[in-house]
Amino acid sequence: MIRKNQRFLTQLYILADFAVIQISFLMAWWIKFESGLIRYEQPLSVEIYAFWSIVYGAISVFVGILVSLYSPKRKKRFSDEVLKLIQVHFSSLFILFGLMFFVKQVDISRTYLAIYMTLNLMFIMLYRYFLKSSLKQLRKKGFNKQFVLILGAGSLGQKFHDNLRQYPELGYDIVGFLDDHREWTADEKSRYKPILGTLDQLQEILESKLIDEVVLALPLAAHSKYARIIAICEKIGVRTLIIPDFFDYLPARPVFDNFAGMPMINVRDIPLDLAGNRLAKRLFDIVFSSIAIIITSPIMLIIAIGVKMTSKGPVIFKQERVGLNRRKFRMYKFRSMRLLPESMADTRWTTENDPRRTKFGTFLRKTSLDELPQFFNVLAGHMSVVGPRPERPYFVDQFREEVPKYMVKHHVRPGITGYAQAHGLRGDTSIEERIEHDIFYIENWSILMDIKIILKTVVNGFVNKNAY
Repeated sequence: MIRKNQRFLTQLYILADFAVIQISFLMAWWIKFESGLIRYEQPLSVEIYAFWSIVYGAISVFVGILVSLYSPKRKKRFSDEVLKLIQVHFSSLFILFGLMFFVKQVDISRTYLAIYMTLNLMFIMLYRYFLKSSLKQLRKKGFNKQFVLILGAGSLGQKFHDNLRQYPELGYDIVGFLDDHREWTADEKSRYKPILGTLDQLQEILESKLIDEVVLALPLAAHSKYARIIAICEKIGVRTLIIPDFFDYLPARPVFDNFAGMPMINVRDIPLDLAGNRLAKRLFDIVFSSIAIIITSPIMLIIAIGVKMTSKGPVIFKQERVGLNRRKFRMYKFRSMRLLPESMADTRWTTENDPRRTKFGTFLRKTSLDELPQFFNVLAGHMSVVGPRPERPYFVDQFREEVPKYMVKHHVRPGITGYAQAHGLRGDTSIEERIEHDIFYIENWSILMDIKIILKTVVNGFVNKNAY
């Protein structure tokens, strides 16, 4: 019943956004002018505020339509939606300011506007999160289904079938497969949906069965058949998606670029390549690290005294690491080991009973307190608060030959903590698993993701059983 109502859901989102904006206006008006919580001078009439709230609602809906805020969200992450909501409402606010300045309506309370915008974003995010969660639960129970036909019953089609069944909340039901050569074995029949026929029977199948999307999971050798398949799907009115046979080489979220008038797949699209995203992350790093340095300065002073009293040598240990764009930098830590002779190269991992550590240094490493000076690396621009952990040049040269895609981590600034570390991959753990997590972070970065990683690091605690 609900499956054909995507247009209805889009209209519902538009009406709900507009309604929430007006509810936010009423609450902001009450908090500022009626509650007695905030002192104020005689305001403009409520009718004027209501008029501009309606104007703002219309502007934000229009901007939202322009940037595809109301496009289907079944396959999209909520964090992407949050980022787009923030962009839409801040853009709409600037447009509103321009209109108000043009008509000389400059007496609107600034405090009211701050409350109004805060409530707008908070309420819209809350109701959208609740609606998205509710739709996921409905889809798990079999409502709001979309039906998929897979072309190709080879390894590519089978992998897609298995992956899709792991996400019942997306609400996709696989009708079956079409394939010119395969027939299921007894074991495969129990694992996969049936093979309904050959590719030549596509039009017949689409006309006889309820199908929303056709997924092409064919080998490169079948490229010549794509034009006919897509033409049939468009004639019937069914959406077509193509899984490239070389998908293993693509990032988690590939992006199409236009080069010399030709569409091309960007094999390594990174959100932080965009200047706006880089600026946002850098501002976040500066603010967060400055606050962290101020808050932890008494702790750092105590640690500095402890290091000086328990062993000879400098308080701060500086070690060469490889950072953004493979550039080397000096990373700061509180010294936790005895000084090595200059002739000895530091090319060893720290072991559980490493004789080089001091007793106080062992405590610092277990609690990660030795990492606090790295906030100064963040301020200097060598590092970020969140990002892949940097490694020594000796090990980078070693891992680049042994670990696939290891060097991808150097496309962004290294971090004090990261997606891998937030998932327990710290110290003496698998390099391959860490790189998988690092690449996922690089390809899916958002400010919200950084905040989640920081919170997860704090909640999980700083004590690390793998840190020696």
